[in-house]
Amino acid sequence: MNQPVQQPALSGIPVRRGKVRDVYDFGDKLLLVATDRISAFDWILPSLIPDKGRVLTQISEFWFGRLPVSHHFLSGNPTDLPLPEGTDVESLLGRSMVVRKSEVVPIECVVRGYLAGSGWKEYQQSGTVCGIPLPTGLQQGAQLPEPIFTPATKAEEGHDENISFAEMCDRVGHDLSEKLRDTSTEIYEIGADHAKARGIIVADTKFEFGMIGDELILIDEVLTPDSSRFWPEDQYSPGQSPPSFDKQFVRDWLETTTWDKNSPPPELPAEIVERTRAKYIEAYERLTDSEFAWK
Repeated sequence: MNQPVQQPALSGIPVRRGKVRDVYDFGDKLLLVATDRISAFDWILPSLIPDKGRVLTQISEFWFGRLPVSHHFLSGNPTDLPLPEGTDVESLLGRSMVVRKSEVVPIECVVRGYLAGSGWKEYQQSGTVCGIPLPTGLQQGAQLPEPIFTPATKAEEGHDENISFAEMCDRVGHDLSEKLRDTSTEIYEIGADHAKARGIIVADTKFEFGMIGDELILIDEVLTPDSSRFWPEDQYSPGQSPPSFDKQFVRDWLETTTWDKNSPPPELPAEIVERTRAKYIEAYERLTDSEFAWK
């Protein structure tokens, strides 16, 4: 097993650190490095998941190569950029994307094909998801009559906040909002069809977009276990929430502890780390029809 990577450092290069990714600025290009950090309940955990960053990067690269949409991905080779002398290139391999820099659209473009998570909680109370009326009598995990687009604001910290399509139009304009909605829904349907043929249900997912001049491009990660809710089709049954291919093992274990979610979280047991890693890798291998190269 490869050693997990916390944050490969590139001295002298401006960097912005998110919960999982480190973003290095090279002028008109960026280097996105997916670390092995994992977050839950809005906390970055002290434990790392070996190769998690590589799985996320390789899945995104797979989708960028097959989706019929303009995107920011240029290369998976970090040495295509003028890296500082002494950079540990080995630690960057497989987890790095060289991308075009864009002006980020400040909207999370969420598409939901199934009734789960916060959508299920809202539906139980009001019969809606993000204010969109749905048929009565749906069960938890039910497939929706058609995918719905539910935008949210992008939050630097804490939870994103769901907003209506009308509010999205007020924030970024009607024409751009319609294009974001239509593009997101199209990408979701393509990805969901591909995944289902390989035994994975994409219950919901979120996309991010940027602008380069007048060109709208897909950015960040795409249809990964971190940005999507993946369910194994052979364990899917309406009326319950199936096991997932993401960090559910981590969330479930944390719920069994005395952690109050307001103080620094505990270290993860080795078994939870390994089971989480295995689920990420299984998602990669199913989606791409190829063996994960860093085993």
